[in-house]
Amino acid sequence: MSEEKLYVVEDDNRLHLAFNDAGNPMWFQTGGNFTATDSVASMWSLKHGGHAVTFVEEPEKVVLSDKQAEIVEDAHNAKRPASYIILKSNDEELLMNAFVNGYTVAKEKKYNVKVPHAEGWHFHKYSSASKSGDANGRKPFPANDNDTNLNKSLMLFTKAEIEHYGLQDCEKEEVTDDDD
Repeated sequence: MSEEKLYVVEDDNRLHLAFNDAGNPMWFQTGGNFTATDSVASMWSLKHGGHAVTFVEEPEKVVLSDKQAEIVEDAHNAKRPASYIILKSNDEELLMNAFVNGYTVAKEKKYNVKVPHAEGWHFHKYSSASKSGDANGRKPFPANDNDTNLNKSLMLFTKAEIEHYGLQDCEKEEVTDDDD
């Protein structure tokens, strides 16, 4: 990360010192003239009032998958975080950037998976509390959309779950946050 900084002169009302085309100082609500040295900003603040403020742009957060985010979190607890990240992933530059600047986790898309040739039926994941109990062998089972006893969140499948259960050939409907 670069150690370069910019400075601006700001007064107590958060007005910034700037100079017009004639070189005269003026206070503005936003903007201001930036300088690369603290000494120049300090000189301006002494001459025109206010105080020097370091201008730092917040780095953009990296978007990670759940697995990548877990690696970054575990790296915070590791004795040598960079070594930990290198051992756990081939995306070391991305993950080190996330480690230093922060990250957000990409929300994984979820789908309702339609039961073929059965209008109004979708697959439902196994739950020990479901009607089928252990009788379904812990595999997804067909469920009617109108059944109010079913937990609708168990009808949401990620792409990985769809592949795991062999449902790739079934029609899928992407579920948005509004549908949840």
